[in-house]
Amino acid sequence: MHDLTATLLHGDHNLFRSHVVEGLSRLQKTIPSRWLYDERGSNLFEEITRLEDYYPTRAETAILRARQSELRLFAGPGPILIEYGAGAGVKTELVLDALMEPQGYVPIDIAHECLLQTARRMERRFHSLWVRPVERDFMSAFEMPTGMPAGRRVGFFPGSTIGNLDAEDAEAFLSQMLRHVGPGGAAIVGVDLVKRVETLLRAYDDSEGVTAQFNRELGGNFDLDRFRHVARWNDADRAVEMHLRSLTDQWASIGQRRFHFCEGETIHTESSRKYDREEFGALAECAGWRVSQAWTDDKQLFCVFALSPLAGRSAG
Repeated sequence: MHDLTATLLHGDHNLFRSHVVEGLSRLQKTIPSRWLYDERGSNLFEEITRLEDYYPTRAETAILRARQSELRLFAGPGPILIEYGAGAGVKTELVLDALMEPQGYVPIDIAHECLLQTARRMERRFHSLWVRPVERDFMSAFEMPTGMPAGRRVGFFPGSTIGNLDAEDAEAFLSQMLRHVGPGGAAIVGVDLVKRVETLLRAYDDSEGVTAQFNRELGGNFDLDRFRHVARWNDADRAVEMHLRSLTDQWASIGQRRFHFCEGETIHTESSRKYDREEFGALAECAGWRVSQAWTDDKQLFCVFALSPLAGRSAG
């Protein structure tokens, strides 16, 4: 069985335990989705992105390919790309290829091996590129690495990961990104758009069952065969919610803490919120950004936003 403690960040054992215990003590049991993205979880997610049912990766990749000239003009000469939640960096090469003589690349992720592999691949692919990986949760407070080359800093947040954050966290993240890039910086953010519920649920409860495997990377002494992956549409929050539903009345433990699950009770593990263009623009503005450009795919499934700092605004 995949050990729950294998998802720990270096030195984050106490934080991990407190998040899990606090989440499972709620009336609606929950576990922050950040703890699903260990090495195994990151690899599973990359597998999900290649599935037929999962449209966001194909739609976003198509936009980035089609808009390379616009990306080059938007970022300007000699930029430094800062990627939050870098993962395998599949789309990163498309963006770096599009940029005009990029000077640096800073991938940020919690999955140690995946992060190093991505950094090494970019160093091999772009020989003159200054690369410094940062092993951190992108929602935590942290600083950019020292010694960064001069150039416009461009935040890159692809994959509709912004949808995993509630409104408060999304605004906090966008504010921190603004602080990282500074008043002369920019950002490129991928956002999944509101669409037919049937299309959304297929993407998050794929016919091949890979999403279910990803959501079952919980481990501990949980009997995973007694839980089943469920994807639901929350109309009020305009979000797909992923849950693990208990198939029976049971107990499970994290360390010395025991938790009871009634049959049918769920653990809420992740939400993926969907936006329309105006709604995301308003969210970005609250965090000190303005929408410079917004590019969609042919089917209007997905949008890549090019953001610039609002005049006279900076994040503290």
